[in-house]
Amino acid sequence: MYQLLTAGGWVMPLIVACSVIAFAICIERHFALNREKIAPKHLLVSVWQQLRREGLNSQQLKTLREQSPLGEILAAGLVNQHQGRDVMRESIREAAVHVVHSLERYLNALGTIAAVTPLMGLLGTVLGMITVFADIKSHGTGNANVFAGGISEALLTTAAGLGVAIPSLVMHRHYSARIDALVVGLEREAIKLVDALHGKQQTEYES
Repeated sequence: MYQLLTAGGWVMPLIVACSVIAFAICIERHFALNREKIAPKHLLVSVWQQLRREGLNSQQLKTLREQSPLGEILAAGLVNQHQGRDVMRESIREAAVHVVHSLERYLNALGTIAAVTPLMGLLGTVLGMITVFADIKSHGTGNANVFAGGISEALLTTAAGLGVAIPSLVMHRHYSARIDALVVGLEREAIKLVDALHGKQQTEYES
C-alpha cells in the first residue's frame, strides 16, 4: 500500500484523502436521509388530530419544528394558518427551501470530488510521464523493463482517480434522486395540511 502511494507521487495522497472524505459523506448521508426520520409516517395525522382537539400552542409548535424536517415545514404553515391560504402556502414554501438546503448538505462536496479526482489522476500521470521521458532523454531506452515500469507507475494515479470518481458520482446521483423523492413527499404532506385547514379534505383526517 505504501509503495502504491509513493509510486503515484504527491498526487496520490490527495486522491486517497478525497476517497476518505467521499466515503464519510456517503455514510453520513445514508443515515441522514432516512425517510422515516425526514417525514415520519403518521405525523400529519397526529398534527391534524391535535388541531381538532385543542390546537397547538407555541411550545408544541416549537417541539413540532424540532422533531423532523416535515415537522419544520408543517409548523411554518401552522404559525400563519389564520393569515389565509396564500400566506400559509408561502410560509411553507420558505421553510421547504431551508429544509431542502439542509438535505443537500455535503452533496456539493461529493460532486466536486467526483469531478476533480479524475483530473488529479490525469495530472499525476502527466507528471509521471514527464519524469519517464526525462529519464529516457538522459539514459536512453536500453532497459525496456525500467521504461515500462515507469509508465505503469505514472498510470496508477489515473486509475486511482477514476476509482474514486466513479462511485462518488454514482452516490451523488443516488442521493440527489432520494432527496427529490423526499421533497415531493414533503410537499404532498404540506399541501394536505393546507387543504384540510381550509376545508377541502377535513373528512380524510377526522376518521
